[in-house]
Amino acid sequence: MRVRNVVVVAFPGVQPLDAVGPIEVFAGASRAARAQGRDAGYRVSLASTNGGTVWSDSGVGLSTIPLPDAGGIDTLVLAGGSGSRAARHDGTLMAWITQAAPGSRRVATVCTGAFLGAEAGLLDGRRVTTHWASAPGLAREFPAVSVDADPIYIHDGKYWTSAGVTAGIDLALALVQDDLGVDVAQTVARWLVMFLHRPGGQTQFASPVWVRRAERSTVRAVQTLVESAPGGDHRVPTMAAAAAMSVRHFTRVFTAEVGETPGKFVERVRLEAARVELETTNDTLDRIAVRCGFGTAESLRRVAQRRLGVAPDAYRRRFRTITEERTPA
Repeated sequence: MRVRNVVVVAFPGVQPLDAVGPIEVFAGASRAARAQGRDAGYRVSLASTNGGTVWSDSGVGLSTIPLPDAGGIDTLVLAGGSGSRAARHDGTLMAWITQAAPGSRRVATVCTGAFLGAEAGLLDGRRVTTHWASAPGLAREFPAVSVDADPIYIHDGKYWTSAGVTAGIDLALALVQDDLGVDVAQTVARWLVMFLHRPGGQTQFASPVWVRRAERSTVRAVQTLVESAPGGDHRVPTMAAAAAMSVRHFTRVFTAEVGETPGKFVERVRLEAARVELETTNDTLDRIAVRCGFGTAESLRRVAQRRLGVAPDAYRRRFRTITEERTPA
C-alpha cells in the first residue's frame, strides 16, 4: 500500500480543531481508499518540539511525538491557534520547519498557522489566506505575502493555506481529492456531514469590518448619516452637499480619510444592514432591498454575490436566527 507521510505540527496554545480536523480527514481517506481496494493511504503524525502532551488553547491535551526527521515528509501541515505567536519564537520549531518544508511535496497551513509559514519565509511572493480576523495582521507583518481574506483555502504551487478552524477540514478534503480523486474525498465529506466544496468564501462568516473614522468632523457626520439610515439618499452629490464640499473635493477627502470611496462605503454599510435583516427577519428580499437602499432584490443579489461570494437566500438559510412564521392549519 502506498502510504503518504503527513506530519501535523502542534504547539502549546494550538487550536485543537486546526490539527484534529485534518487528521480525521486523512484517516477517513485511508479507510475509504481501503474500502475501494485502493493501494493508497496516509500515515499521520501529530508532532511538537518536545513531544508529549501539548495543551491546546481550549484546555484539551493533545498527545504528540517529537519532531521527526525533516526528510521523507509528503505533506507538512502547520496548525494555528492563540499560541502561534509564541510558537514563532520557538527557535527549534522554526528551524525544523525551515529545514523540513523544502523537501516536503507540499506544505499546508491552517488558520494562523500561516504566520508560522510566513515567519519561516515560505510564503513570500505567494497568494495566501488565513482566518478573516487575522488577515490584516498577516498582511501588515509580512508585506511580501499577498493575503486574500475571503477564500476558504488557496493553492499556490506546493503551498496550500486555509481560513480558520473548520476550514482546515475543507483544505484537507481538497488535498485528499488532489491525491486520491473526487470519489474518496466525497466519501469522507459525507462521513463528516459536510460539503466537499463549501459554497461561498469566509467573508460570509465575518463580523462587520471595523470602519475607519474620518478625521474631519464633517466627513464623520456623513459616515454617521449613512450608517443611521442605510436606505436613504446617499448619492455622492448628496453626501458632498451634507459635508459642504464640492463633489470632487469630498470624494478625495473621504477616500483619503476612510480608506475607500464614498460609493464603496455606502455599499458596504447597506450590505451589513441587509445581512442583519436576512438573519433576524422573515421579510422578502424585495422589502429588505428597498429598506437597505439597494432598490431591487436583484441589486442586492449582485452585491452579496460579489462581496460575500454567496446569494442572499443562501446566506439567510445558513445564518437566520429566527424560525419561519407558520399559519396554523
